[in-house]
Amino acid sequence: MTINCKGNLIDLTEPKVMGILNVTPDSFYDGGRHKDEKSILIAVETMLQEGATFIDVGAYSSRPGADAVTESEELNRLIPVITLLVKHFTDINISVDTFRSTVAKQAIAAGAALINDISAGMLDQDMLKTIASLKVPYIMMHMRGTPKNMQELTTYDNVIQDVLLFFSERIASARTLGIHDLIIDPGFGFAKNIEQNYELLRKLNLFQTLDMPILAGLSRKSMIYKALKSDAKNALNGTTALNMIALSNGANILRVHDVKEAMECITLFKNLN
Repeated sequence: MTINCKGNLIDLTEPKVMGILNVTPDSFYDGGRHKDEKSILIAVETMLQEGATFIDVGAYSSRPGADAVTESEELNRLIPVITLLVKHFTDINISVDTFRSTVAKQAIAAGAALINDISAGMLDQDMLKTIASLKVPYIMMHMRGTPKNMQELTTYDNVIQDVLLFFSERIASARTLGIHDLIIDPGFGFAKNIEQNYELLRKLNLFQTLDMPILAGLSRKSMIYKALKSDAKNALNGTTALNMIALSNGANILRVHDVKEAMECITLFKNLN
């Protein structure tokens, strides 16, 4: 189970960590933290030294209720950061968190290696065609609606079956266009309530039937801190606990704010097997 990032094959049969770099002013946990080149470089160097295989750069906050960001603003935030990182870290695998095909195209041209789309191509009809032409790995996440209204769209007949069907259809569409390196993300916290999030985590192993690498993005989310009657700042321990559940149920990539702790989780998980 490998993906090709800029000519390098990355084996996902051994779990990997994706470190989060938000360059937005309003992300739910680290919004506004990375405002200048120095803070960005320090954060990324730390994540790489701690063991991150991928750095996921986002310039459009997808927290529940987030306001829309124009395409030009997203590009203005994103492209200089990609250019900066590629210059300083020559072998870096940058994932770009965007649902816009134009942004994806410019990000790959600037040196990014893969695209992480919260909408699986549902918010931009040109995204799948663009990914096919770029020939880069593509992370497709399940979501309904947009970040602005997704929490109003949590009614499912059966959340597991509905999300599996969604992926079956999106994978078929991607395959038809010749997209081969696909990763699925069930979208914890995106158009799901707390109970549905935990059902997805509990039955994550069922998504292995799709024969795709699975990304779990649980880091410091409200499904953790609301259950603990806490907040995102104090949700690291809960994140680690759920990351171990995700690994046990088949996750291949952990997308996290805290790389060191996620790598320790993977090390301990490997000792169980």
